[in-house]
Amino acid sequence: MSASAVTFAVVLPALLVAHNVADHWVQTSHQAACKGQRGHAGRKACAAHVASYTAVTALVVGLVWLVFGLDVSPVGFVVGQLVSALTHYWADRRFTLAALARLTGHTRFYVLGTPRTGRDDNPSLGTGAYALDQAWHWLWLFVAALLTAVL
Repeated sequence: MSASAVTFAVVLPALLVAHNVADHWVQTSHQAACKGQRGHAGRKACAAHVASYTAVTALVVGLVWLVFGLDVSPVGFVVGQLVSALTHYWADRRFTLAALARLTGHTRFYVLGTPRTGRDDNPSLGTGAYALDQAWHWLWLFVAALLTAVL
């Protein structure tokens, strides 16, 4: 197995763990409530969330890089973190991901929820907007891990 493959195989789950910790434990209630608002307050809350989120992902990736002696270049590390941070900010502004959902025909999942009731009946199960949000983040964490491993 190549060094890049091993690096990818270690960095991806590390990013997924870091993502869950940063998104659910590190993010403040204020950031979660305000990051989707239009205007300065929303941008500020989202930027603060992404800054702490990126600190966690950088710490975790840096830790596995050091502990396992991974073949990661500084450029790969920075590019992976930038891709993760920028795509996370974009999605967490909320109206951006909602627009993408409408554009791709996923409005019933993101905006309306279930077709029968017109709303997301059970958001605690990770349906609707939350599921699309998390799928978006996981997609870009995959890309970030790949870039971290090959650059």
